[in-house]
Amino acid sequence: MLYLRRLFSQELSPAAQGDFLGCLQQAPSLLSTGFPGAPALESLSWLHNLAPCFPLRGDQIQVIHEPKHFYETLVQRIGQAKRRIVLASLYLGTGQLENAMVQTLRHSLEQESALRLNVLLDFTRGTRGTLNSKTMLLPLVRDFASQVQLSLYHTPDLRGMTKRLAPPRWNELLGLQHMKVYLFDDAVIISGANLSNDYFTNRQDRYILIEDKPLADFYAQFIERVQEFSLAVAPDASEGLHRNWRILPYEGTKEQFIQLAQKRISDLVQETFQRQARTKEQNPQADTWVFPLLEMGQIGIHHDSVVTKRLLSNCVSGSRLKLATGYFNLTQEYMDTLTHKCLAQCSILMAHPNANGFQGAKGPAGGIPAAYTLIAKSFYESLVRRKQNHRVNFFEYEKPGWTYHAKGLWYYLPEARLPNLTLIGSSNFGERSVNRDLETQVCLVTANKDLSQRLQAEADRLYDLSQTAEREIVQRPVPRWVQAVVRIFRNFF
Repeated sequence: MLYLRRLFSQELSPAAQGDFLGCLQQAPSLLSTGFPGAPALESLSWLHNLAPCFPLRGDQIQVIHEPKHFYETLVQRIGQAKRRIVLASLYLGTGQLENAMVQTLRHSLEQESALRLNVLLDFTRGTRGTLNSKTMLLPLVRDFASQVQLSLYHTPDLRGMTKRLAPPRWNELLGLQHMKVYLFDDAVIISGANLSNDYFTNRQDRYILIEDKPLADFYAQFIERVQEFSLAVAPDASEGLHRNWRILPYEGTKEQFIQLAQKRISDLVQETFQRQARTKEQNPQADTWVFPLLEMGQIGIHHDSVVTKRLLSNCVSGSRLKLATGYFNLTQEYMDTLTHKCLAQCSILMAHPNANGFQGAKGPAGGIPAAYTLIAKSFYESLVRRKQNHRVNFFEYEKPGWTYHAKGLWYYLPEARLPNLTLIGSSNFGERSVNRDLETQVCLVTANKDLSQRLQAEADRLYDLSQTAEREIVQRPVPRWVQAVVRIFRNFF
């Protein structure tokens, strides 16, 4: 245990976060003053200062509810794409549904010679085992070398002795490419779901499809820049540097790699921020505003977490907040903010142990559901001590035969019956999401009643399959070995 602790306890990337947010405020004259035509949203205007804004109409957004519909939408959009497909995920599974998707990709590449396919996956997860994500996609790389770019993100924290000695699965603890972005021409799906069988059948997540060229352009460029400092897979299956990059993430100076990677992302966000600020008045019919948020703690970019903390701390009395996470391990900063600064009535939704994807797993992973129970119990008892438990309620999702992976939040301003804002994407609001993994989600603010109703229906579908959980959390037994592991490894799961 002590050896593993030493093996994985490294300093987080030392790059500063101030430069990233500071770059968005170098042109204060461009900052927006609010949401045109929606004075009720004025208290959320601070978002314009912290992220690029993409104004659009609510009818450009589709809320997807079921894994089956998510898969069908992916396959349909792949088949219809003419110019570009971008797939960013933790991994691609190896089952029949995944193989059918790969065959659809092949057919589209054959039919459209101008079509370009960019795939970004995690290196450690995507190369685990003999049959893996890389081997699933390698035939496309070989047969369509001029059309396909397959990239595997490798954390700069996995290097030296740790890289040589850490076995598969354990090497994933240090950091992953965890973003889920699925883009087809001028439409983009933002989700928390990976590209594998469970997420296509009986693993509940959230998924939102946005038809907007400027937003799709941003995410396409963003993923391309992450691919630059990821490993490029060649037709001969070797992994090497991208043509625009000169430093391997696991060799040379880690600080230099981090500095260069951070600059590539920061420059793009700054350019996008200023361009969108100049064009914000060009969509007078806009009733919905999308703010893309990024979190890349490994390279010193803390963006999504800053916006999320500000949102939580700005929740006023009379407002409501529904927060969902597949894995309850909120950062201490989020828990402190919910306890001391957030004035909203909060409903926290998480997986019941029976709906946790690690339930029944072999080895130490089998204790993960109990670990999340322990962390939730600790937070609840802290709320009781501070007399805030009347304001924060806990719910657990359970559906026979299903697992739960949905995350995000819905925010209701005072007097609002329907949500005014939602966060949706890959972040679980936990220690990994903030400090170890690459994440993205969008903050969606809307004055469109139909869209608000659809977002409300989405939340209702999830909460209707949950039960209040305070008593169960407190009374559920947690093995002693899990209690010991949580104290040591909490920052790694």
